Amino acid sequence: MDLDRFGDAPDDDAPADATACLVAVRSETFERCRAGFYPAPRSYERTRRAFDYMAFYRTAPVSAVTHYAPVTDRVEQTRGEAGPMDEADWAALIDPFSEERVVVVFELGGLVPLDSPVPNGANGVRGAWYPTVGELRAADALSAL
Repeated sequence: MDLDRFGDAPDDDAPADATACLVAVRSETFERCRAGFYPAPRSYERTRRAFDYMAFYRTAPVSAVTHYAPVTDRVEQTRGEAGPMDEADWAALIDPFSEERVVVVFELGGLVPLDSPVPNGANGVRGAWYPTVGELRAADALSAL
């Protein structure tokens, strides 16, 4: 369980009908989300889709959707140019998955812990899914999304 459940986390007050982009994140990526950003190679469909929130399926240590966050901005960044990501971020977050030199960085508000994390049923999250925030709150397993 995350300690931020007991800290000063933002209220879970997003509109139930708001669309979220649900993505799988490793620990390194989740730490960047806590710091306020999530990058995606520009070729990924999620960089062109409209949504107001991002939700995070954490592959470890819990194998569950645990948090969501409002998207406050989208910033395009080219490798080697100034922007939200530094070279260590590129190496950890982009290089293992893509050779692209341009990413869209989703700038995030504070992470909101779900009252009830949504556990993995069998296959986890691949790619991006687009549930509503209400569906995230109500789901008792990934298969319900």
